[in-house]
Amino acid sequence: MPITDTHVLATLVAELHKLERLGRTALDQLTTDDQVNHLLDADANSLAIIVRHLAGNMRSRWTDFLTSDGEKPDRDRRHEFDQQVQWTRARTREAWDAGWAHTFAALDALTPADLTREVRIGGHAMTAFEAIVRAVSHYGQHVGQMLLLARHLLGPAWKTPSIPRVR
Repeated sequence: MPITDTHVLATLVAELHKLERLGRTALDQLTTDDQVNHLLDADANSLAIIVRHLAGNMRSRWTDFLTSDGEKPDRDRRHEFDQQVQWTRARTREAWDAGWAHTFAALDALTPADLTREVRIGGHAMTAFEAIVRAVSHYGQHVGQMLLLARHLLGPAWKTPSIPRVR
């Protein structure tokens, strides 16, 4: 089967949907606000911080994706990582959903021909394809962190969202 731009775009979107599901599954297993805000150490990020960062990134990157720089001037990246800011489980989940809504709205509007269009992130030019691959990688790293944190916090109550470990 030849690889087409249609196939490439559909594959990238499918991978992002998988990442959204994995992160949502981790968030949905948490039962307290303390779990969402738990820091493993003084330099760590909580699940709320990771979600705040991803939601900020997603809003910035995907709003007017093809027509404006993906690093919006109103984004407060430093605030995303502020450990003093505590979020509830509900607020964390709302931000998760809103970030992904921005992402999928922008991706759903793309055509395969858009993959070669030039976009900018922080003033750096790249193709839309490169920007989407960059997002898959970035979001995948943070979703992995979320899964590890949730698993750590829940211990034996953790239910894996993927293939269970063979014992």
